[in-house]
Amino acid sequence: MTERVRGAIRRGGAYDPDCTRCPRLAGYLAEAKGRYPDYWCRPVPYFGDARPRILIVGLAPGMHGANRTGRPFTGDYAGILLYETLFELGLSTGPQSVAADDGLGLRGARITNAVKCAPPENKPTPDEISRCNAYLRAELEALPDVRVIVALGRIAHDAVLLALGLRRSAFAFAHGREHALPSATLLDSYHCSRYNTQTGRLTAPMFKSIMRRACELAGLAR
Repeated sequence: MTERVRGAIRRGGAYDPDCTRCPRLAGYLAEAKGRYPDYWCRPVPYFGDARPRILIVGLAPGMHGANRTGRPFTGDYAGILLYETLFELGLSTGPQSVAADDGLGLRGARITNAVKCAPPENKPTPDEISRCNAYLRAELEALPDVRVIVALGRIAHDAVLLALGLRRSAFAFAHGREHALPSATLLDSYHCSRYNTQTGRLTAPMFKSIMRRACELAGLAR
């Protein structure tokens, strides 16, 4: 990502590469940078179409995945099923995402995270989720064409509702559940993490069914 593009994203309010609002996360990334000098080790920006119809919201960057590469769901296990599925459905130009400069592009879809910085043990605190929510709110406000928001996991689901000023009690998370929001449909899915896929909680057919439904709702079905 060029400095020009980073600057444009920053001006939009949906991303700040220099954000240090969360002391624990900032310290964790600084420590990681010392151990892994070639890693990104900064807030990870969104990736995908500038005017998407589908917004996919994950939890947070993985230490050795997006925190290493600087692109969501890139470089670790969680991204394998995601990008393969996007490619099968015509939403990606390729089936793999290996690096931020690999030339991959998304069509009609964008990927972002509820928390932009990698948290210890993949567990952001409630305060960190709340502080980072301003970026998700700004991103949603800047995307008038979004018809479907796919929440990968309960934390992403709750973060979307918080960003939109909606009560969690009115929209309970459940895999495959569709929630009619004022401006889009919120579609819930279990996160495509290594744990969920290896234990069978989320299978490839289950996830592909979710994403096919997202395409139908967004008018992108092939």
